[in-house]
Order: sequence, then C-alpha cells, then structure tokens
Amino acid sequence: MHIRPRRSALYMPGANARALDKARSLPADVLILDLEDAVAPDAKEQARAQVMAAVHEGGYGSRELVIRVNGLDTAWGHADLVAAATSGADAVLICKVDSAEGVRQADRVLRAAGAPESLRLWVMMETPRAMLAAGDIAGACARIDCLVMGTSDLTKDLNALATRDRLPMVTSLGLCMLAARAYGLTALDGVHVDLEDEEGLAASCRQGRELGFDGKTLIHPKQLAAANEAFAPSVDEVARARRIIAAHAEAVDAGKGITLVDGKLIEALHVETARRVVALAEVVGVG
Repeated sequence: MHIRPRRSALYMPGANARALDKARSLPADVLILDLEDAVAPDAKEQARAQVMAAVHEGGYGSRELVIRVNGLDTAWGHADLVAAATSGADAVLICKVDSAEGVRQADRVLRAAGAPESLRLWVMMETPRAMLAAGDIAGACARIDCLVMGTSDLTKDLNALATRDRLPMVTSLGLCMLAARAYGLTALDGVHVDLEDEEGLAASCRQGRELGFDGKTLIHPKQLAAANEAFAPSVDEVARARRIIAAHAEAVDAGKGITLVDGKLIEALHVETARRVVALAEVVGVG
C-alpha cells in the first residue's frame, strides 16, 4: 500500500523569497506556495515569478509542492495556472470554487497550457455554495486529488462564530469529508489562526483526525509539530494494527473469517484500516 503523508500542509507566502528558501528545511509533508491570500495585489506577478523559480530550483526533498493560484475571475488567475502547468509542482490548488464547472474550467486551462497528467488539482472548499456542491466538485474531473477546507472564509460567509469546539463548522466539514471519501480523495482540515493558542491547535488537530481528515493546513512553522503528531499513528496504534493483521491472517489460515484482538471482534474491514495505519507509520517513521 502506497501512502503519501499529508499530515501537515504549510502555507508559504509566494512573495517572501526568504520563506520559500526556509521551507526547504521545514518538517512539513506539504508546502503550499501561495500566490493568493498571502500576496498583496501589487506583488502578485513578482510572487508568481519567485514561486516558479523556487520550484524549478528544487531542493525541497520529499516535500509535496502545491501552488495556490488566484481565481480565474481575477487579473492574475489565468497566468498563474498557465505558469503552474509546467512548473514541476506536484499540484495546483484552486480557490473560491463554487461548482464542478469551476474545477473543469481550471482543468481546461491546465491542459491547454501543457500540464502533464501527473499534475494534480487540489480544491479549496471555502464557500456555502461549495458545501452544497461538494459531491459534484469532488467528482468534477480525474485530475482532482484533494479537498482543502477554507474554514476562515467559510466562517465569515456563514456569519458564524469561530468557537473552540468548531461546532459551527461540523456540517461543512462532514459534507466535504463525505465527498472526498466518496471519490477516493485526500481531505485536509482548515487552519488554526491563533498562533499563541497551542492548546486550541492541539484540540483542533485531534478533532480533525477524529472526523477523518488526513492532515491540517497551517499558517506558521511553529504549528508543524502539533499537526505531524496528531495525524500520525501513535506507537500503540501501530502495535495494535500489527496484531490485527497477524491475528486475521491466522484466522484465515484456520478457515475463519473473524477473530478477536484485545477482546474486540476483528474482520476484513478492520484489517484494511490496520494496513493503512502500518503503511503510514512506515512512511513517517513511527513504530
């Protein structure tokens, strides 16, 4: 089983050359090189050039490189997509998507610009319309690989409150999780904006994992450790997963379809989950 870890996805401002360089040494699974929210209008073209140069230069190791582009309804979006198409990045993240057609439009621009089939398309889920169209968006084209929650914009559009328990977000998080899993996509949780609230960040990470998210988007390197820990299996989880795999194999050899591990019933569906836990653990070096 091949798994690419996406425990931590750190936004890096495309206009900040020092940040792009520093990112080469950060313990992030994913680097989102941002041309959108983190870049002022008068710095958009400079940021695009810097990001493309940084990706071309390389040196990011196994970190997954994703370029977040401006929307196609802006003055920079089309040029961003054209540049990203052959940049060598792993994926392009499109924002403010309300419908499946918005995804297909971006895909058409990428194809026309010569994007290889290996270039994946990630989608920001950050508007009420996107929540209602989550299933259609997730299945819009074969290039889609990941749904990314934009909880800050969504909170604003819902006139909701940014609470510690994130109860106002639960419906939206659930809709996007369902859509992602229905189409075999990765799902990344939204950012925690209070950099001084370490306890709140840890709680948000735990909740995201409990809901099924594969990782969390982050706005500062100081948040990486919390996300990497929360979205990786613990040593105990890995040990139990190995026991499940071994016990089920013994049961199958004995002509049985089910068995018990730690007093709990184990069948094939639990083995599938256990194998995923072990595969992720091996990639990130746990257990």
